[in-house]
Amino acid sequence: MANNFETIANDVIKAVGGKENVTNVTHCMTRLRFNVVDDSKVDVDGIRNTKGVMGYVNQGGQHQIIVGQTVDKVYDEVVRQGGFVAQKAIEENVDAPKEKLTFKSAFNNTLNYLSGSLTPLIPLILAAALFRTVQSVLGPQMLGVISETSDLYTVLGMVYNAGFYFMPIYIGYTASKKLGVNPALGMLMGGILIAPELIALANNGVQTLKVYGIPASVANYSQTILPIILSVWVMSYVEKFFNKVIPATLRTIFAPFLTIAVMVPVALCALAPLGNFVGTGIGTALLSLGNVGGFIAVAIIAALWEFLVMSGMHLVLAVTMMTVMFTTGHEGIVSPAACCATFAAFGMALGAALLIKDKEEKSENIGYFIAGFLGGVTEPALYGTGVKYRKPLIGMAIGAALGGLYAGLMHVNVYALTSTNVLMVLGYIGEGTGNLVNGIISCVIAMVGAAIATYMLGLDDKA
Repeated sequence: MANNFETIANDVIKAVGGKENVTNVTHCMTRLRFNVVDDSKVDVDGIRNTKGVMGYVNQGGQHQIIVGQTVDKVYDEVVRQGGFVAQKAIEENVDAPKEKLTFKSAFNNTLNYLSGSLTPLIPLILAAALFRTVQSVLGPQMLGVISETSDLYTVLGMVYNAGFYFMPIYIGYTASKKLGVNPALGMLMGGILIAPELIALANNGVQTLKVYGIPASVANYSQTILPIILSVWVMSYVEKFFNKVIPATLRTIFAPFLTIAVMVPVALCALAPLGNFVGTGIGTALLSLGNVGGFIAVAIIAALWEFLVMSGMHLVLAVTMMTVMFTTGHEGIVSPAACCATFAAFGMALGAALLIKDKEEKSENIGYFIAGFLGGVTEPALYGTGVKYRKPLIGMAIGAALGGLYAGLMHVNVYALTSTNVLMVLGYIGEGTGNLVNGIISCVIAMVGAAIATYMLGLDDKA
């Protein structure tokens, strides 16, 4: 006897015109999503009258059948009965009504896009960066255990370069997933930006290359962020256009081809040079700021960093930081500020733990400190201590500013993006022991300063 999911799947397949009429089927949190060959064969009333179906929506030519929380089980049956290729659930909230375009919504959408594109790459960045850290520690700059000509030194550098050199391809994938673009096309777009022929032209000093007769400036886009971020964003509209106008029978072949055919000149002639120009400008501005009173900027960013994190606005500075680091190999404004701010959050929880008399709340704040210091998770301290008691947030900002001020005065640089716990100090390795020592001192100042300031300021009794 068929179960309920089998029955729903069977009825739905019949209502959409049979399995022969289906070109693609996937699902999100609540809906089955069908793309079909012939819309006229879809029995909308039959779908709506199917027992177990909550509703039907036709959105952008896609037939969406609302099933509810059991959609994954129904989807499995649809795939089994129809012989379709199973796909992962769509993560994005594509069912949400279109938001009115305002400066605020555009800014939030930009932050969401950047977050969705960069956050999935954190494990890759951390892994590759730690190989560089090991190379620096064992190499001639520090311990001198291995020489620059040794095989181990070469392999460690090779893994690091594999992580950062191909960054446009990695971001091409994650950005495409975020925007609902075909990930393979996103990776291809990233590969085009670092194609060997283009890199060779740039290395040989060639200034321009004609793409379909249109002049394009030649540059090395390896280890860049903004060129591929802009390219995938524009490509999302191009792909949607071709998927909409090309008949389903021809879409599989011609939609990807025409999308890339359009994007090659758009990316190489406009978007990639624009992204490269903006990235270079940001890097130049930060380096100039570091040379003229940059220590003040480090202190200010450090004091505000965790507040920016809580609002999500830190992503703008994070992209800036990564752009400079990928370009120059190090960064001395945002990265040291972020390190100091993180350690200040640890110190805030420690200061509150020393101040609070209640045993239960004291143990909670000790737990927040341990979770941050060893586990690299600052949210418990930020919300469990800072937001709850309010005044500790001021203490955290004071400690972060003091650490940032020292880091700025000592011209500390971060050479690798590492973990967010105590091992964050490994990012200071890369310029001998002096930079490492001063980086550690700045973090200690931030943590101890925040603990003392939190203890002295006390808690907000009204919290």
